[in-house]
Amino acid sequence: MAHPLIDLHAHSSVSDGTETPTQLIRAALEAGLDTIAITDHDSTAGWDEAVAAAAGTGLQVIRGMELSTRDEWRSVHVLGYLFNPNDGDLVPETARIRDDRLTRAERMVGRLSEDFDVTWQDVLAQSGGVSIGRPHIADALVARGIVRTRSEAFASILHFRGGYYLPHAAPTVLDGVRLIANAGGAPVIAHPATRGADAVIDERMLVQLIDAGLVGLEIGHRENTDAGRATLERWAEKYDLVVTGSSDYHGEGKPNRLAENTTSPDALERIIAAARGVEPVRG
Repeated sequence: MAHPLIDLHAHSSVSDGTETPTQLIRAALEAGLDTIAITDHDSTAGWDEAVAAAAGTGLQVIRGMELSTRDEWRSVHVLGYLFNPNDGDLVPETARIRDDRLTRAERMVGRLSEDFDVTWQDVLAQSGGVSIGRPHIADALVARGIVRTRSEAFASILHFRGGYYLPHAAPTVLDGVRLIANAGGAPVIAHPATRGADAVIDERMLVQLIDAGLVGLEIGHRENTDAGRATLERWAEKYDLVVTGSSDYHGEGKPNRLAENTTSPDALERIIAAARGVEPVRG
């Protein structure tokens, strides 16, 4: 008997996906998923719509978020699952991140407009969500015909070495893991090995994160390098961490397809057991 298909990383238009939470749920059903996690950047605003859209379908919805954090100069994303969305520490921190991302995006567009025919209004026209970021700038560049795709924009103009990139405010990865864990959630580091050994959190930091409440590592992800996966798998076994696999679906915003990487039922059960904020919802 085939395992149920479980995808624990997907974005809606609440952040930088191209589909509304309702459309995301429909896409999950069309992909044959048993379980989908909605994990918009620094926001839970899509939770209620996703749950309502799944009602009566049999699809299980895991309510989550992808929290922006940093480790020195590196950007590290932490997936948080089944936490309390009204937590008194997490709510103001995510609001601060979203507010700074907005001003950061506007500052970046100011830089870009000196060299390219693109304006802040162009970017706003591409965003129907609460969390404006580089993907929306990329979409504006595509709409203006400056680049062909989001991926091309990220590989060139919007690359952190491209001259227009600006960082945005974010807690340290250690504080981010603590915030999610203290809110009753299960924290998992998202795609920790996307740029080779330099991007993999070192083992000493990993031990600190585990002490702070880290539950797992997202190893099944198209952007993790083979060498990085091998390191992560070794650590997951050594420290008994949950291993997840996910698509990081963004609708048409990325080539990633739902269920291209999936998570085992046992891993999901461990995540649910580790969380105490909200329960999974079966439609």
